[in-house]
This record gives sequence, C-alpha cells and structure tokens, in this order.
Amino acid sequence: MLIPVFTVRDMAEAVAFYTGVVDFQVGFGMEGDTPFYVGLTRGPDELHLALHFGETPRGRCSAVVVCEDVDALFAAFLARGFVAPNRPESPVHQGPLDQTWGTREVYIDDPSGNTLCFQQR
Repeated sequence: MLIPVFTVRDMAEAVAFYTGVVDFQVGFGMEGDTPFYVGLTRGPDELHLALHFGETPRGRCSAVVVCEDVDALFAAFLARGFVAPNRPESPVHQGPLDQTWGTREVYIDDPSGNTLCFQQR
C-alpha cells in the first residue's frame, strides 16, 4: 500500500475540504485544538495531511483516485459547493475530459494547492 501525504497550510480548512467536498472521512489525528497530522480514508483509499511548518514546501503534491463515474462524482462536488476554477491552460480542472491515454479525468485542487486527479478508466 502506498499512502500519499499532502502538506497543507491550514489543517481545519483542509479537513473541511476533504470531508465536505470530496468524500473523505477522518480516520485519525483530529485530537487537540491544532492537529498537525491527520489520516483520511475514502473507501479503501487513504490520504494523510501534514500541517505546513516553516520553509517546508506545501501544495505541490498530487494523487490519482480511481473512480467508477467521474461525471457523477464531479456533479456531487459541485452540489457541495466546489467551484471549478477558470483555468484555460488546464481545462481538466474545469470539468471531466476524455484523455488521449484512454481515461476520463477531472483535477481538483485543495485549498493548499495539492491536486487530486479523479480518474475513470
């Protein structure tokens, strides 16, 4: 098993995004007023969040989440308040697209700039 760890600038903001928009649940780490490390789960998938400290880079990670119906999932994200960015240089951030390598994908950036690629194979 491989578990990605995303660095985030604000743990409460990141946990709210991942649990409120993209279907993750808190698995561990929410003890105390300011948790610095949180484990999230989404079905069999696991993602960890580490609070950004000092000069450590943040917001430059990405992970692929394989799903059955990327269009329905994206519609659910929009219904929960997600606003797709206007990024003409990256239309796959604006909505699901068929890729030349045979997948259908949409990219969702978290508030710290990390990217989840939801991919339908």
